[in-house]
Amino acid sequence: MSFVEYAELIQEGDVAIIFMGHDSMFPVKVQQGAQTQTRYGVIRHSTDLIGQRFGAKVTCSKGGWVYVLHPTPELWTLNLPHRTQILYTTDIANITMMLELKPGSVVCESGTGSGSLSHAILRTIAPSGHLHTVEFHQQRAEKATEEFQEHKVGHLVTVRNQDVCKDGFGVTGVADAVFLDIPSPWEAIGHAKSAIKRQGGRLCSFSPCIEQVQRTCAALTEQGFGEMCTLEVLLRTYDVRSVSLALPDFGPEDPLQTGPDAPLTGPTPTPTPRSTAGRRCHPET
Repeated sequence: MSFVEYAELIQEGDVAIIFMGHDSMFPVKVQQGAQTQTRYGVIRHSTDLIGQRFGAKVTCSKGGWVYVLHPTPELWTLNLPHRTQILYTTDIANITMMLELKPGSVVCESGTGSGSLSHAILRTIAPSGHLHTVEFHQQRAEKATEEFQEHKVGHLVTVRNQDVCKDGFGVTGVADAVFLDIPSPWEAIGHAKSAIKRQGGRLCSFSPCIEQVQRTCAALTEQGFGEMCTLEVLLRTYDVRSVSLALPDFGPEDPLQTGPDAPLTGPTPTPTPRSTAGRRCHPET
């Protein structure tokens, strides 16, 4: 199992997503002899998971059933352990598109955080690209490194525990794209410029406050970046359902007038006689 390569069968050591509903799922690490408790009963890894196909319908000990899904960056975003605030698929899709990421791209990212965006980047740039991700917090950097190895994408990513605003990304002139998700991105613009390749290259900064955006745009202008734009991505979810509406009461129908061309019901207005006031009359000759 790998987050960038699909596998048919579940094996020991794989990460699988136990799917009980769109609002109820969680990841498990498959281990020989282990058990996972659900509200439908126990899932025994040795007999219920190992050797089964991803996507299989598994019956639990109480007779209920769940689906066992292959992990993807989208599913991992919904189920990962939150070490920081994360980016969700709505923003991730726009970021990967605007950065023009593709297989073979070299990307610099700061900060790593919980790894939500990192996994989406890795799937996009595989099999020959590389991600250089920087995380200021030591424990978060170590946990991210451990997860990348567990998800079999460690060969595609280098994790550095350092302050990107002071020490940069650790590479020079190689990045096709740079992504910043830090409190003061304007302090890292110079290091981002150094990391980006000489010809082309794109930079994206994600900030929740417009004041951060303004300062970052000013720093980009000072460093000679061009074609800047600011986007706000909004997600609107619709609840589609059927409703019954009562017909309005237009009053009783006129029994003398029926058919599709009949006028609206109601009393017939009395015609008003024309007034001759002010009209000059000429006698006949």
